[in-house]
Order: sequence, then C-alpha cells, then structure tokens
Amino acid sequence: MPTAPTAPPAGGGTRREGSRPALAAGLVAAVVVLVLIAGISLAVGSGHVPLADVWHALFSPDDSRRTHLVVRTVRVPRTLAGLLAGVALGLAGALMQGVTRNPLADPGLLGVNAGASACVVLAMGVLGLTAPGQYIWFGFGGALLAALFVYGVSSVGREGPTPVKLALAGAATTALLQSLTTTILLTDSKTFDQFRFWQVGSLSGRETDALWQVLPFIVAGSLLAFAVGPQLNALALGDDVARGLGQRVGPARAASALAVVLLCGSATVIAGPIGFVGLVVPHAARLITGPDHRWVLAYSAVLAPILLLAADIVGRLVARPAEVQAGIVTAVIGCIPFIVLVRRRKLVEL
Repeated sequence: MPTAPTAPPAGGGTRREGSRPALAAGLVAAVVVLVLIAGISLAVGSGHVPLADVWHALFSPDDSRRTHLVVRTVRVPRTLAGLLAGVALGLAGALMQGVTRNPLADPGLLGVNAGASACVVLAMGVLGLTAPGQYIWFGFGGALLAALFVYGVSSVGREGPTPVKLALAGAATTALLQSLTTTILLTDSKTFDQFRFWQVGSLSGRETDALWQVLPFIVAGSLLAFAVGPQLNALALGDDVARGLGQRVGPARAASALAVVLLCGSATVIAGPIGFVGLVVPHAARLITGPDHRWVLAYSAVLAPILLLAADIVGRLVARPAEVQAGIVTAVIGCIPFIVLVRRRKLVEL
C-alpha cells in the first residue's frame, strides 16, 4: 500500500514540517510542562497546601491530616478529570479538523455535546438523578446517539458522508437538541439549577469512580485516533486523491467518527461541554509540527490537558474563595488566539 503523503494543514498554509528529532524533543518538553501543571493543580486552590504535603499525601498518606485529605479526595480527582478531558478534547478536535478538512471544526460540530446535554437533562428531570456517577452513562449514550444520527443522515446519497453533509447535519441536529434541552429546563427550575453547573464546564466535584467508568472509552478512542492518523494525511488531500493512493476512505472516515464519539462523549460527561480546547489546540499543535497528522495528534493530546488544567488553576485563583469554572476560562483564553488564527491564516473552503 502506498504511503500517504503529508497533507497541507487544515488552515490552508504551507508550513514546513519539522525534523523528527526536534519534534520528539518538543513533545518530551511538552510532557514535562504537563507534569508541572498537574503538580500545580494539586497544590493550588482556595486553601494553600505546601508541596511537601502534596508529596506525602500521594506517597505516604495520613488521613488524620486535613491537607492530605484535601489532596487525595478533592484535588487528585479534579486533576485527573482535567487530564482525561483534555486529552479527549485535543484528540477529538484534531480528528474532526482532519476528517472534515474544516479548520473551524470542533467537537460540537457533530452534535455530540448537544446530545449529551439532552440526555443528562432527561436523566435529571425525569429520573431525578443528581450525582455525576449516576447520569454519566446517559450523557455518554446521548452523545453516541446524536453522533450516529448525524452520521446516518449525512450518509444518505451516493456521495456518502461528505464533509459538507456532516457539517450541515451536525449543525441542524445541534439546533434541534438544544431547543429540546431548553424547553425542558424552562419548565423545571430544579433541574435547571442542577444542570447549569454542569453546563458551563467544571472539573470540581468529580468522583473517582466516574472517572474510572469513562477511562476505558478514552483509552479506546485515543488508540483509534492514533491508528487512523496516517490515513488522515491522505484524507486531507481529498477523497479522490486518497483513493488514488490506495486509502479506504469510507472505513477511515467511519473509524475517525467512532473515535470522536468516544473521546468527545467521554470528555463531555466528565466536565460538561467545554469549548475552544478542541478548536484551538490542534491549530497550536499544527504550528509546531507542520501538516503531519500523526504529530498533530500527539501534540494535541499533550497541549490540550495543559490548557484545560491551566484554565482550571486560573479559575481557582481569580475569584478566591469562590471559583470560575474552567469552561468559562477556556472560552476567555481561547477566543484571543482563535481570532488571531482566523485573521492570519487562509481558511479552507468547504
């Protein structure tokens, strides 16, 4: 089978690809930064915890000490939620931009967030569920059903699920599900109060059991994403060119869609519909790596949790002792580079 060439970036530029040793060194440096950010996330919050106490809480815990309990029961699950949701959002965004050849594509394009939100609202309002560990599967199931519906609708016709049909079907499904969600919330104030905290995207209050439930889906989605990475280089050149290179376009696109469902659905049920991470991070990764999607995926999986954890840390510090949810901070942080990217780079037309 011919080797797929690297494709022009989704942003339409002609950036040259860096050397492999340089890219590998850069990826290692990014992982070091991620470890440092995770350590800061464990130490920083409304109450100060010395770094020595963080170390002892992790490796020689003493449950009689309040700081150890805070680290183990509050900040460790919160940091793990940021890591998992960040990896999932980064990979999902890179996949969607590669498959749709749309530099503005984000994990909400296929209606995944809207589907998860609708099912969570139904679980809260109809079944009276209150804990994330209870309605997590409703959110994941809603995301899956919404994505399957969008993919099924866009598959109608001889051309199959083209990027244009995927985008249009996703936008229409998102509008429909958001209208349904709003209708339910407006008629049930109790459900609205419970839902709004999840809606804005927060990493606080996450249960370790819920994270363990989602972890297998994130692992499966990540493996699938890296498996289809080489084929994305061919898909980004267009379906006809990809077929000419011997690539199986349909299975590659279906595998990418399944990975997006697993990753984006998992991230949504962990932290709510957090925006801009899956949109901005792949662009930042592409500026470093060039057009090769294999490296774009690897960098996105590391840079996205850095951004999400940094946003969560900023949210804890700017309004002490209260907090600003990470989803609000990522929107503030992400909009600036997004505007710069849109103004500087020539966008690919659908």
